[in-house]
Amino acid sequence: MCSDITIRVDNIGKCFQMYRKPHERLLQSIFRGKKTYYKDFWAIRDISFNVNRGETVGIVGRNGSGKTTLLQLICGTLAATKGSCKVNGRVAALLALGAGFNPEYSGEENIHLYASLLGLSKQEISKRYSSICEFADIGEFISQPVKKYSSGMYMRLAFSVAVHVEPHILIIDEALAVGDEAFQRKCYARLEKLKEDGMTLLFVSHSASSIINLCDRALLLEKGKLLASGQPKSIISAYHKLLFAPASKVEHVIQEIQKSLNLDESQDIKNKHNQRIKLPKQKAYYIEGMQSKSVVYYESKGAEISKPCITTPEGSKVNVLCKGDRYNYSYKVTFKQDCLRVRFGMLIKTITGIEVGGFATSSIHNPIDAIQTGSQYHVNFSFICRLNPGVYFLNAGAKGVFDSEETYLHRIIDAIMIRVMPEEEQKSTGIVDFEIKTQVQDLQKNCLVDDITQ
Repeated sequence: MCSDITIRVDNIGKCFQMYRKPHERLLQSIFRGKKTYYKDFWAIRDISFNVNRGETVGIVGRNGSGKTTLLQLICGTLAATKGSCKVNGRVAALLALGAGFNPEYSGEENIHLYASLLGLSKQEISKRYSSICEFADIGEFISQPVKKYSSGMYMRLAFSVAVHVEPHILIIDEALAVGDEAFQRKCYARLEKLKEDGMTLLFVSHSASSIINLCDRALLLEKGKLLASGQPKSIISAYHKLLFAPASKVEHVIQEIQKSLNLDESQDIKNKHNQRIKLPKQKAYYIEGMQSKSVVYYESKGAEISKPCITTPEGSKVNVLCKGDRYNYSYKVTFKQDCLRVRFGMLIKTITGIEVGGFATSSIHNPIDAIQTGSQYHVNFSFICRLNPGVYFLNAGAKGVFDSEETYLHRIIDAIMIRVMPEEEQKSTGIVDFEIKTQVQDLQKNCLVDDITQ
């Protein structure tokens, strides 16, 4: 194998025998060759690619696409049914929680066990022991049996050992960085240092930001096959389209991805000086299947909100946004009876429910005094997207006086779902910093009744 290639996967496949009932395994061993009691299931099939020395490659795909199976074949913990995989160099792998650990052993004993499995001698382990403990930072638990550890402590210790053996190839399934933000930064800093020293990194992650910020290239798996390979932003975009596609349109989306992305291992995304090429800025787009599944409708009390959506200034409907661009969040409100002191509002929340920010069309002391039955209003919030990459949900609401009390005339919780695309070089922290401009238009009178910027 060429010295510049650390991993060569050639037409590899893994087939599992699926039995309906446990006793059929025994019957199969008795009637071997005469009768078949199992069904073949190809977890991965006909996958080929190379990973060069010093390259970082991310693997993405929907659940069940074969990501973990592929990593296990590369590490040698599974035997391939067909094809081959050749690895050139020392491999450290984090494939499962506690892999390589004995739960009855203490953390100290498991450091020696795991490091020896990764190829270090006793002298090398002793030399690096204090550094491993300091990096893992689990304190007095280092002398406790690891069966008492939390999942975070497990991974902190395993990650620390893996990076301190100074592997030629580091393979990680999901848990690229664990613990609090400070520890995550320490993990990424260590990976950056190892990459500078020529380490090859291959990892599976659902974090779009990690794939884009760390990877030179990304692979997209679907139903056990390599669907696309290429520049991380393009692969992540294709992955999201596939992830949210309705079941009836998955095959159509797959065909679109195959047409738009070149499955070419020679795709070069670096210049002659081995520097990342600055790629054109991506544009916002709409994924039909990416709909909020947590929508809650308040009881209508004189008003009804409909057609909430995000659009570009040109009017194109979108739900995958680019940070720094301007968008409009709008909805229509139809009044079924006379309402007083009306205000309209919006709210943005994170996937965990944290309220990022919101805005109302009028202050509590200056609402729209009266709206008559049958009136329709178009409410529009124009804002520059300052949200950091991630998934967010938007509420829509109309407040006013109903039966002599101020209440929600109508409200929709998690009305729409949006995703903000990762940046290639994200420097900001936190969640959001954005500007909002609000307009409310009376459709009957064709005039603006509110126009505020904040």
